[in-house]
Amino acid sequence: MGGFFGVVGQSDIVEDLFYGTDYHSHLGTKRGGLAVGNGKGIVRYIHNIENAQFRSKFGEDVGKLSGTRGIGVISDFEDQPLLIRSHLGNFSIATVGVIKNIDELVARAFKGKCLHFSEMRGGEINPTELVAAIIDQKDTFEDGIRHVGEMIKGSCSILILTEDGVLAARDRYGRTPVVLARKPGAFAVSLETCAFPNLGFEVDRFLGPGEIVRISPDGFETVVPPGDRLQICSFLWVYYGYPASDYEGINTENVRNRCGAFLARNDAVKVDLVAGIPDSGIGHGLGYASEARLPFRRPFVKYTPTWARSFMPQNQDVRDQVARMKLIPIREIIQGKRLLFCEDSIVRGTQLKDTIQRLYDFGAVEVHMRPACPPLAFGCKYLNFSRSRSELDLAARRAIAALEGPDYRDFAEYAKSGSAKYAAMVEWICRTLSLTTLRYQRLEDLVTAIGLPKEKLCTYCWDGVGTD
Repeated sequence: MGGFFGVVGQSDIVEDLFYGTDYHSHLGTKRGGLAVGNGKGIVRYIHNIENAQFRSKFGEDVGKLSGTRGIGVISDFEDQPLLIRSHLGNFSIATVGVIKNIDELVARAFKGKCLHFSEMRGGEINPTELVAAIIDQKDTFEDGIRHVGEMIKGSCSILILTEDGVLAARDRYGRTPVVLARKPGAFAVSLETCAFPNLGFEVDRFLGPGEIVRISPDGFETVVPPGDRLQICSFLWVYYGYPASDYEGINTENVRNRCGAFLARNDAVKVDLVAGIPDSGIGHGLGYASEARLPFRRPFVKYTPTWARSFMPQNQDVRDQVARMKLIPIREIIQGKRLLFCEDSIVRGTQLKDTIQRLYDFGAVEVHMRPACPPLAFGCKYLNFSRSRSELDLAARRAIAALEGPDYRDFAEYAKSGSAKYAAMVEWICRTLSLTTLRYQRLEDLVTAIGLPKEKLCTYCWDGVGTD
């Protein structure tokens, strides 16, 4: 999904920028970048971080940087931040989100015959460069950013490093969080609040949907007020977000504990212990174990020193190998036991199937799975949640295709927990994964666990209800 961090101060801000950006590395993406303004211009560094930590790649660069304002980004796929020279001045820009109609917008831009794109990777136009081009069509940054929100299908939160500060803009419907913080002599903006405590920042507030704020050495100034329609991604609390982070003032780890508790309240299965698939299933598992008054154990231990997150490599075989190698089973906890695992979600189920088989290979008697969210039946239209080219990759869609045929399109009944079609879909997934039992979280319980009204949450990936 990507993440960004920006800071403006009355003295040098490079160390805060470096560590603040690094605190977004859990978002599991491929490129990292820093841009710093030093009064003489903007200096930028970009590195590939697929096979190395952000800190190790940028450690030497930090010693070469100095300045009182800067932005950093952990990017999904493209190089960022970009350096732009336009009629608006010299600036650097970073974005988080996805543009689903990028081909349409590029074709429209080419009709003017006075624009080209140079930031290409793998034959694809860099979406951040496209966003910069859309902004440059207007007379001010503020009007240009609003124009981006009107033009794109998807979402786009933006940081712009200008000659006198940083502009921060949350996407039109607030699908990704953007939060402001302050400490004596400095002001910051971030996607993740977990970036703030160890740097001495205190949260000021979250931007509203579509809001644009100018950050200067003197503080924050709202230059475009927020809209009234919030659709923040629910999956942040389920999986993507870091446990120490808050979104809309709601802590991720607490939500995951509540999710696990709801799963336990709706369950009557008899097991010997509860576990969480490392790492994102652990918070859910702890909540389940506490509510059910069962022991929480670790049948798998994740080898964190060297193995990356398993969705990062683009090759499926490599992803599967990473998923297998990073989890080390403990036979003494597995053998002869009835195990219940909490997982954040079941997306494709390919890696999970192998994990379950390994449990049986190490002597498990039963393996029960409790995902903390409903079945994922719709590919996300609003964020870079997955690079899958087809919704048929989703375990729920494969189940529906097996039950109804590949051309079936009426998914409403399959999205209703408790319906006959829903039960058939879950049973198919259960058998395919060789589970003893499988029971998903109910959507209404997930919404309650988060604590926001459903109309303020994006739940499209589960029920197909979205806002364009």
